[in-house]
Amino acid sequence: MHKRTLGQTGLGVTEIGYGAWGIGQSMWIGAEDTESLNALRRYVELGGNFIDTALVYGDGHSERLVGQVVREHPHVLVATKVPPKNFLWPARKRTTAQETYPGEHVMACTEQSLKNLGLPHIDLQQFHVWDDSWTDQGDWLEAIGQLKKEGKIRHFGISINDHQASNGVKLVESGQVESVQVIYNVFDQSPQDRLLDACLEHNVGVIVRVALDEGGLTGKITPATEFPREDWRNHYFGGNRKTELQTHLQAIEQDLGINTEQLPETALRFVLSHPAVSTVIVGMRSVRNVERNVQLADGQGLPREQVQKLYGHRWDRNWYAEAGTD
Repeated sequence: MHKRTLGQTGLGVTEIGYGAWGIGQSMWIGAEDTESLNALRRYVELGGNFIDTALVYGDGHSERLVGQVVREHPHVLVATKVPPKNFLWPARKRTTAQETYPGEHVMACTEQSLKNLGLPHIDLQQFHVWDDSWTDQGDWLEAIGQLKKEGKIRHFGISINDHQASNGVKLVESGQVESVQVIYNVFDQSPQDRLLDACLEHNVGVIVRVALDEGGLTGKITPATEFPREDWRNHYFGGNRKTELQTHLQAIEQDLGINTEQLPETALRFVLSHPAVSTVIVGMRSVRNVERNVQLADGQGLPREQVQKLYGHRWDRNWYAEAGTD
């Protein structure tokens, strides 16, 4: 699998990373630990070396599974996230850094993640929400410095709020962050407005999440699709959204002259075509999904003419907020 450098961290990360939210057994319903572990191990066997998880994914369950596999393969890099102390997703305006990420909270959550993972250090510790007003507030930066000094974390990044790509540019420009994680896909192209250029200028790594729009860009979600009763996608794709989605997918297929089966590869290669992107984390709960997706980590993007056409399929909307899942 082809590797790219994660900005100033100097870490070589495979273009396709493993997103471990779906194996936490909460919100995404249907994961089984045996299958999840098989998928994680297959990802590593095929050359994958970057796994992204979070303390809140299944209240530590995802971290425990990830740690089990990484202890078997210590060369694999692990990124996790500190939840906001006030548990508000996304970060709310007028909240302070001290309300959200007081230093003691950052330290305590990191200790818990290390315990869940069973590892001596975390390669990349991230804040799970962010607001740029916190750049010069609070004692979070001192806590990050202390964790680095103690060898408990190697690098620091943030996960930018859903569909708020520019709400992180100030921190990037401050030089206090080494990576950002952001939603970027054919529909949400907002990182191209400011963030990606800023990351290139300041050598900040970019981890892309939701490159397939929570499954919307796979072509497998149709008006007839049903999810398990407790699965959060019932809200994300609620109302008339599954039908609305089809119009946009059909327009992409017609414009590029591709079929539905080619949508996932096209969507992932679109994201990987941007020079600022270091890796794309994809949720892969089965060995089959792993084997299909890692083939795209070949150093090849999309032909320039296809990228240009896809720019015209930007679709600005926030189904997270509209679904009430924040």
